[in-house]
Amino acid sequence: MYLMATRKRIIILGSTGSIGANTLSCVDQAPEEYDIIGLSTHRNIGVVLQQVKRHAARAVAVTGPIADAEKKELDKLKIAVFTGPSALVDLVRAHDFDLLVNAVVGAAGFVPTLEALEKKVDIALANKETLVIGGQIVMRKSRENRVQLLPIDSEHSAVFQSLLGENYADIEEVILTASGGPFRTTPAAELKNVTLSQALHHPNWNMGKKITIDSATMMNKGLEVIEARWLFDVAVDQIRVVIHPQSIIHSMVCFVDGSVKAQLGVPDMRIPIQFALTFPRRQRSDFPRIDWRTLRELTFAAPDLDKFRCLALAIAAMRAGGTAPAVLNAANERAVAGFLQQQITFDRIPVIVERAVEKHAFVSHPTVEDLLSADRWAREFVDRLR
Repeated sequence: MYLMATRKRIIILGSTGSIGANTLSCVDQAPEEYDIIGLSTHRNIGVVLQQVKRHAARAVAVTGPIADAEKKELDKLKIAVFTGPSALVDLVRAHDFDLLVNAVVGAAGFVPTLEALEKKVDIALANKETLVIGGQIVMRKSRENRVQLLPIDSEHSAVFQSLLGENYADIEEVILTASGGPFRTTPAAELKNVTLSQALHHPNWNMGKKITIDSATMMNKGLEVIEARWLFDVAVDQIRVVIHPQSIIHSMVCFVDGSVKAQLGVPDMRIPIQFALTFPRRQRSDFPRIDWRTLRELTFAAPDLDKFRCLALAIAAMRAGGTAPAVLNAANERAVAGFLQQQITFDRIPVIVERAVEKHAFVSHPTVEDLLSADRWAREFVDRLR
């Protein structure tokens, strides 16, 4: 029988977002096993205040603007408060803890991950941009410092679970499933007329706005291809994307002997989150189960790379390597922001991203500073373009 000797000390970056809130829901399944050391938000201060009080967190980081009234409320907590652009890194540096849950959306999660690696702290990673931007550097540091990177994305958790007990050298193919998003059956010619409300209506998952738009363009799956390449040390040609509208099979691995292993479950992010929190054991939960009596079919199809141009662009950026994935990611973040602010149309997102990748000054073997510089350039380029 597995016995937890001490409470696991956790910092959750992005605690007020979908992944962060679901992580705290998992903590509530067994609160006696966890100490919440720190939480963070960009601007949702009211929610993070409630979370700090409920979970007795010792520190909070706020990366966005703070009103005077909010500052007073934070001061009343009498805990460490970190603010400004470096708040996430400052939070990670200032405290001893056992696990970093990186649920920040976007490139903002990259440097805090590097900081946690330097502290030799295990990382439960939902921030896919960390590996998209600097996968080679991150994986090298994780090996050098013997840090576990535990994937939280349902697809990568599925692959991770399918590989337990297996030899990675026996992988023939990693098969990432994708729901296809809200426009799976929409003709390509109609994508220019997509409204914001339509794009934010995902058929299976409840996610934040940025990730939901990425799912609609299938850029999310493209970023996951890059992430899988680094997490599982496979070539891009060994990664296949398959449309699976039911979102029951979360991903699969085909081995050299033709055997295929898959992880299945209802589309509930708490399942992979809890596995990352409790690994290497499993913890009982009251999360929903698949109802096999009503499940009628599991279907699969190849993605349309002409219609979902963002997926093709991400695969191409991974093949190019160097600074290309970092530029792709940053350009996409700003293009998606433009769509969310209704400054550009939905079909312009891949056009803008492609132009940024083509125009940037490519560096084949980038340092961390090269990657951060490429990220800044891409954001400025897209902001001028849109």
